[in-house]
Amino acid sequence: MLFKARSAAVYGIDAHIIDVEVDYSGVRLDKEIFSTVGLPDAAVRESRDRVRSAIKNSGFDIPPTRITINLAPADLKKEGSGFDLPIAIGILGAYGALHIKDLDDYLLVGELGLDGSLRAVQGMLPIAGAALAKGIRNLIIPASNAREAAVVQGVNVYPVKSLLEVRELLNSASFGTMSAVPLTLETGNLLNEMQHFPFDFKDVRGQHVAKRALEVAAAGGHNILMIGPPGSGKTMLAKRLPSILAPLRFEEALETTKIHSVAGVLDAEQGLVMHRPFRSPHHTVSDAGLIGGGMIPRPGEVSLAHNGLLFLDELPEFPRNVLEVLRQPLEDGMVTISRAAMSLSFPARFMLAAAMNPCPCGYFNDKSRDCMCTPPMIQRYVSKVSGPLLDRIDIHIEVPAVQYKELRGGSAAEGSAEIRERVLQARARQHERFSETGERTKGSSKGASRAIFSNSQMNTQQIRIHCELSSDAERLLERAMQQQGLSARAHDRILKVARTIADLGGEADIAVKHIAEAIQYRTLDRSYWS
Repeated sequence: MLFKARSAAVYGIDAHIIDVEVDYSGVRLDKEIFSTVGLPDAAVRESRDRVRSAIKNSGFDIPPTRITINLAPADLKKEGSGFDLPIAIGILGAYGALHIKDLDDYLLVGELGLDGSLRAVQGMLPIAGAALAKGIRNLIIPASNAREAAVVQGVNVYPVKSLLEVRELLNSASFGTMSAVPLTLETGNLLNEMQHFPFDFKDVRGQHVAKRALEVAAAGGHNILMIGPPGSGKTMLAKRLPSILAPLRFEEALETTKIHSVAGVLDAEQGLVMHRPFRSPHHTVSDAGLIGGGMIPRPGEVSLAHNGLLFLDELPEFPRNVLEVLRQPLEDGMVTISRAAMSLSFPARFMLAAAMNPCPCGYFNDKSRDCMCTPPMIQRYVSKVSGPLLDRIDIHIEVPAVQYKELRGGSAAEGSAEIRERVLQARARQHERFSETGERTKGSSKGASRAIFSNSQMNTQQIRIHCELSSDAERLLERAMQQQGLSARAHDRILKVARTIADLGGEADIAVKHIAEAIQYRTLDRSYWS
């Protein structure tokens, strides 16, 4: 007898519907023969042992016979333990243990324990999205994945805890009396919950120039590099940067949650990523760990930081090959990983914050300590960060050591709440500017477009439209380009930063002062890399 169930497999950040076909011969054998076809990986092949024990320990007596499992389409590689539940239900249906005969309107995913209990699997959000796209209305999944799947509106999510519970649910559905109520989730309430941050800018004494630069970076989503001696507060400033970032919009939250779900780092209690991600990998990370990889590629740190912040501390300590793989995501907002069997793309539109010392000893240009490094040593050290990578960073600032009077000063520093309010006002101006014209930008090599949320995401054509300059500002920018030998990419990034500075000031036009401030954020090109 043949019985069919439906499941899904995740590739990249998207899911594909998989038909699970179960056939048994009906001839009793001395020993059960269990075979799985359709390009299964090791975890799928091992499911026969988990499924056999789960069915037995759930109270079902299945006589030994030949069982054949086909996972269609057969030309797609299947991996993971999420096929345990549809395989078990297929076997029960083939043996007549289910009253329902048609499961076309149900999608089942879940890993089985030996006692028949269900465990969570990765990638449930894209699976729910694929079910909705295919018109599959009912999703039967482990209870631990329920809140994540319920983010997708339009599908009925039934959280279950055991194989017996799934059988009872399907049998009740065959009589038209569903024994469970689908889970619903108000996503709007999740995004509107009060946001709390462990760090606040009011703890930072001095460093007014650095704080201003971070405010500009947060308002426009610009990349920033901080250079200064040890103990000047670079890491302290970077850890407080998330407290002034604009909250996630629902479209951003959904895409970010999908990536975290596929990577298996999503909090099951939340169901939806509500804060902009903050990722800070150690400098020993590999290029695959940073960019993503694997036989079937998985997201790396740059994709986990999508719509959030990627902080690289001690930038020159990262291996050169690791830093160079950042070029594509910084430019395109997308990572493409190619393997012999497939090529997958992951979103990687993040804000980069990096920190480094000016020299090996850390005290070059420091007024209170003498630098013991020779010019060749300094040049070798800073040259670990290549010119093309530096060119993709919008803002470069020096973070000098804090003076004693500033550390012990009695006046309270400006807190994150005040800075964040100005950032939100600037982001509101940007959102209004781009939403009025319905502008979008290319998001991948396939030409897919995506909405623009900040000035840093403008392309060349949009820069010409929204960054018009007066004759005085034009002359100032031309002089800076000639004197500092800046590239065409640096020219565009200066204009983007100037546009953000004008937005922070509530001004519609880019003035000379805005261009001047944006140029000052590129002076490290001349100071260290000349």
